[in-house]
Amino acid sequence: MTSSSAPPPGTPGTSESSRLLRRLTARGRDETHRVSSPLELLFDLCFVVAIAQAGVQLVHAVAAGHAGQGILNYAMVFFAIWWAWMNFSWFASAYDNDDVLYRLVTLTQIAGVLVLAAGVSRAFQHHDYVLVWLGYLIMRLAMATQWLRAARSATGAERRMALRYAFGVLVCMVGWFGLVVLPEPARPWLFLVMAVAELCVPLFAEKDYGTSWHPHHIAERFGLFTIIVLGETIAAATVAVKSAVDEHDALGELLPIAAGGLLIVFSAWWIYFVVPIHGHLRSNRQAFLWGYGHYLIFASAAAIGAGLEVAVEQVVGKAHISTLAASAAVTLPTALYLLTVWALHSRHFKVGIAQQLVLPVTALLVICCTFLGDWAVLASGLVSTAAVATGAVLAARTVRRDHEADATAPAG
Repeated sequence: MTSSSAPPPGTPGTSESSRLLRRLTARGRDETHRVSSPLELLFDLCFVVAIAQAGVQLVHAVAAGHAGQGILNYAMVFFAIWWAWMNFSWFASAYDNDDVLYRLVTLTQIAGVLVLAAGVSRAFQHHDYVLVWLGYLIMRLAMATQWLRAARSATGAERRMALRYAFGVLVCMVGWFGLVVLPEPARPWLFLVMAVAELCVPLFAEKDYGTSWHPHHIAERFGLFTIIVLGETIAAATVAVKSAVDEHDALGELLPIAAGGLLIVFSAWWIYFVVPIHGHLRSNRQAFLWGYGHYLIFASAAAIGAGLEVAVEQVVGKAHISTLAASAAVTLPTALYLLTVWALHSRHFKVGIAQQLVLPVTALLVICCTFLGDWAVLASGLVSTAAVATGAVLAARTVRRDHEADATAPAG
């Protein structure tokens, strides 16, 4: 793999003039001290704006009794946000040279997601995807530009890989235009076809040559975005509780939801970060499966916040749905989050059947909490907390047993 001849971004002594224009060549996968850049952090924060808009519209749809249509719209909009974010993150891990052109193209992508965010409400309420498609078009044209620039600096198999990426991105954009022109009943089917096509682009592009993404950097990027999404979940739920208390003076009824929601989010953070994952990302096959699976992690984490808002609105009478439906709005995304994190992260580090069963059993118990009425959210939070405690105890026993085995083993 090619490594950049220019110093990586953030290198001491790198002058501003040297950042004006560099060749966009691949960075080394074994590069030390590789961390997220300030531009990547800004990128994440702006993308969460679009996620917040999708969450707000999901709340309105579920609270109005249109959960099925709301979830479908949420899945479609969230895919556009997540896929554009992930494509950039993977590209930046391999090719970020931090020069002026790279920064400008990345800022263009940020502008695109803000356009998309502005169209989320129209997509949910009026099934009008013009602004969503336009925002996605801006982001994807910018991404194709980055790949074409990488192709210009590359040769051989690497050049073919970059050109395949650019070609795949542009072809898919033509297909996505169907969301604007096709009749409404055909759009979910178009979404399914185009989502599969998008997921196949990296597999097609990298079949002969893999990008030099950095395992530690990728793991950090996904971890930071998980933190930001969980933070948005807390913020959304806090605003909902505050508004309900101010308008309806229902603090007593809301305390179980507030406490349970906080325990769920704290547990979600703990479970995701209990072990480092970068050591598991050793090949494209492992990394692609792990990265694709984060669609469910990010979407469910954001949906937990929306569910908490729905639960709050149901308690104060603003949501015209049953207590069971409001509880399910919290418990189902929580269970999905737990199962997905177990499948992508935890199962690779669990030792023995007891450790492996903790998260799947917890997910099942959280679903059972749906039927506990007004106490469903609090019970889900307590069950999630118990899973964290159980996992910690079992891990400690394994470590102690290994130490005792080492101490009793014969020398030599």
